[in-house]
Amino acid sequence: MSDNLKIGLQYCAPKHALTRLAGKLADLKGGFVTTAVIRWFINRYKVDMAEARHEDPASFATFNDFFVRELKEDARPLNDEADVFCHPADACVSQLGPIEKGQLIQAKGHYYDAVELLGGDQALAEEFADGSFATLYLSPRDYHRVHMPCDGTLRQMIYVPGDLFSVNPLTAENVPNLFARNERVVCIFDTDFGPVAQVLVGATIVGSIETVWAGTIAPPRGPVVRRWDYPAEGNQAITLKKGEEMGRFKLGSTVINLFPKEMVTFADNLAPNVATRMGEAYARLTASSVAEPVTDDSDA
Repeated sequence: MSDNLKIGLQYCAPKHALTRLAGKLADLKGGFVTTAVIRWFINRYKVDMAEARHEDPASFATFNDFFVRELKEDARPLNDEADVFCHPADACVSQLGPIEKGQLIQAKGHYYDAVELLGGDQALAEEFADGSFATLYLSPRDYHRVHMPCDGTLRQMIYVPGDLFSVNPLTAENVPNLFARNERVVCIFDTDFGPVAQVLVGATIVGSIETVWAGTIAPPRGPVVRRWDYPAEGNQAITLKKGEEMGRFKLGSTVINLFPKEMVTFADNLAPNVATRMGEAYARLTASSVAEPVTDDSDA
C-alpha cells in the first residue's frame, strides 16, 4: 500500500468507532484466543518478554493486561543524579528542540502551536515561551507505562477532545497539526525549578489514556475541554517522585514534554529517531535552574 493511500484512508476511516471497537476487544477475556493473539503480537513486533514481570503470555487475562504489563524491578535502572531528568517512557524521539514563537516542530516542514496543544490556554503556554520540547513516540513493541521525568506536584490536568489519527512517523510527516488535533491529556506539574508539561496524546485504536491519580480519562470521549485543578499542599496534593508511574496507554501513542526557558539541556545523544528507555538520562538542569530554584512568593 502506498504512503499516500495510507494517509488518505486515515482521513476517511471512522477512527473513533474503530477505537471503541478495539478497546472493547482488547478488554475481552478470551482464554486461549486471547493468549494466541498475545503470542502473535509478541512475535510480530519482537516484544522482549524477558524483562516483563510476567513472561508467560498465558498469565494475562486480556490483551490490555498484556499491553500495560509491568516490568521486573531491575529492568529500568533510574538515573538518580539530582540535576538529571529521566526519560518518561520507552520510546523513539520524534522531534525535540526549542519552542520558537510558540511553535513546536512536528516533522520537517510541519509546525504546530503550543497554545492549541495545551487546550487553548494562552497563559499556560506563556509559561513555556522560548522553552524546549521533546516528542516521544511509543511503538507497539514498547513498554506502555509513562513515568515522571522528575519530582513534581500536579497542578492541573486538561482533557482535550480531538481526532484519532495514527501518530506514527509517516502520519507525523503528512498530517498537519497532528498532535494539536488528536485527543490528548495534558498534565502540568510544578517542580522546584519551574513547571513541566507531560502531554499524553491519543491515536487510532488507543483504547484508553489513564493516570494513576484519576484512572481512565478517555473514554468516555467528550466534545469539550475539561479541566481539573489540584492543590499544591495538604492531604489532597498529588506529588510524584522521579521515576514513579504517572499514566499509561492501552495501545500505543506519544508523550510530549514542555519545559520553560533555560530550564534544561537535553542529553547530547538525543536526536530524531534515537531510542529512549525509561529511567535513563533525558535532560540536565541548567546551571541557572540549579542555582535559583523556583520559590513560592507567598512565603516571601
